Amino acid sequence: MTQTRVVIVDDHPVFRQGLRDVLETDPGLQVVGEAANGEVAFQMAEDVEPDVMLIDINLPDINGLQVTRQIRAKQPDIKVIVVTGYDDAEQAFHAIRAGASAYCAKDITPETLIQTIYSVQQDRYVVGERKMNHDEVVVWVEEKVGRISGRIITDTEDSFVPLSPREMEILEYVTHGRSNKEIAYALGISHQTVKNHMTAILRKLQVDDRTQAAVYALSRGWVRLDKPLGE
Repeated sequence: MTQTRVVIVDDHPVFRQGLRDVLETDPGLQVVGEAANGEVAFQMAEDVEPDVMLIDINLPDINGLQVTRQIRAKQPDIKVIVVTGYDDAEQAFHAIRAGASAYCAKDITPETLIQTIYSVQQDRYVVGERKMNHDEVVVWVEEKVGRISGRIITDTEDSFVPLSPREMEILEYVTHGRSNKEIAYALGISHQTVKNHMTAILRKLQVDDRTQAAVYALSRGWVRLDKPLGE
């Protein structure tokens, strides 16, 4: 049986030990390391190459979301679960945008935490008790955070759109959950052309996948789900 390898990142030793004790009750999970701060977490990610990292937001040296973003940028195969004492929709948005696959409060039950680890391994997104696929997490962002562009992203530099008109068009389709094949058909271009544009979009937005690109677009008001495609 292949075990899921987990690293715990939290600056409280008692909490780390508690998580370790919980996870080691499941034969499918193996705790392969612990870190008390962001710098050690970076090193642990490189040295141990875990499948999943549990990361606290409030680390003493580097914010947990920054740690998440950097780890996901360098090692996108590592799934990150952000664990926090703040059960807040806006923080959850930031966590997912940073590359996390799940956002959990520290009072989560042991059973739910273990289920969450297995869910993110199956490319699901988990916020609280809600499990979502790509399309559902995009809708969740729109519903929970509302008109994010006015409340979260207000810097003038963030109002700059670095994408070409065609890339913006493709990003709109992606945010509405369309596949590359569907986008190619709708726009009358080849599947490979769509893939090339997607590669450029991810690079320009400095995100790792389609879901993060969609969340990025929603957060800046570039795309609205209540507006039909093509309008």
